[in-house]
Amino acid sequence: MPAPSESNQLSVPLFRMLGADPVYQYDFGMDPESGARKVQGVITLEPVYNGGGGGVPAWVDWYLRENYNGECLSFGYAQAGQENSFGWEDMKDGLTYQFREFARLRDEGKLEIEPLGDTGRWFKKTYRTTPASVISAHSAYDDPAKGSLWYCGAFYRFNLFRRNGTVYIRDIHVFSGKTSDPYYDTVCTKNEAAYETLPIIDGNRHSGNGIAAGGYITFADGSSPSCEDIIFTEQEDSSAYADCGDIRFTLYDRKITVKAEKPFCIRFERGNTDDHFPETESLGRDTLTLKYADTRYGIRLVGGSFLSDCEMKSDGCTLEILFFS
Repeated sequence: MPAPSESNQLSVPLFRMLGADPVYQYDFGMDPESGARKVQGVITLEPVYNGGGGGVPAWVDWYLRENYNGECLSFGYAQAGQENSFGWEDMKDGLTYQFREFARLRDEGKLEIEPLGDTGRWFKKTYRTTPASVISAHSAYDDPAKGSLWYCGAFYRFNLFRRNGTVYIRDIHVFSGKTSDPYYDTVCTKNEAAYETLPIIDGNRHSGNGIAAGGYITFADGSSPSCEDIIFTEQEDSSAYADCGDIRFTLYDRKITVKAEKPFCIRFERGNTDDHFPETESLGRDTLTLKYADTRYGIRLVGGSFLSDCEMKSDGCTLEILFFS
């Protein structure tokens, strides 16, 4: 969980490992009927994965094209290599192909290659606190009808997911400096350690019983917004603008502005409320307060109202969603 300010952050940059697929990795193996897998599968740049991932040349080509497409807000990054000792026979084909491609793109001036320690030193010199970043994929590796845009900042993360000509919100998690490390003063006695952020909607863990969880958008006539691509633009104020066709999102440090040509509703649909699920503490016309991990957080609306703790509507064609913790 990123710290919201310099005063309570670790003095060590943390980087996500091994280039995750921005379309499929988030809910890989999730079935809308049975929900999330207990042990999630992996689709990353690791060269041992040859069903989809770093051992497949076509996937590597797609990943490098999408990850280094310049639509990153601050910087685009991926760690390459192999995490565990799978052995040379399993990794050699994928690794040698990747290294040839890295060298070619480096020589063309499209990316820089450096040891992770150098990246950490550059990051600390460049950013005093966690910068907002974007990862966009205009298609899936194997399906042009799917796409994904991730916004990750110091206060929340947000994912738009495109499929079958429409778009919905697949993930919103809020970050807070009030949530303590679960092992800060407690010994972990299990074979696993769990670190969580504050959920509003989790398209993986909240899915099940026939529902792929998400924030679904509808207009008054019951139709959903049409979306053939998610077009990203960095604004002059460093916000991220995502044009999805019938609906547009502007992503700021602490809020999201949603605009359409006509009034709309956003409904959070969930099939599983047993795992990683927030408690509703209070609901007013424009404020929803939630609780998770002993932390209060929530949403305030400007230009709209809550119909319930899982549905909000715009008063007109613009809705501001502000996150607090």
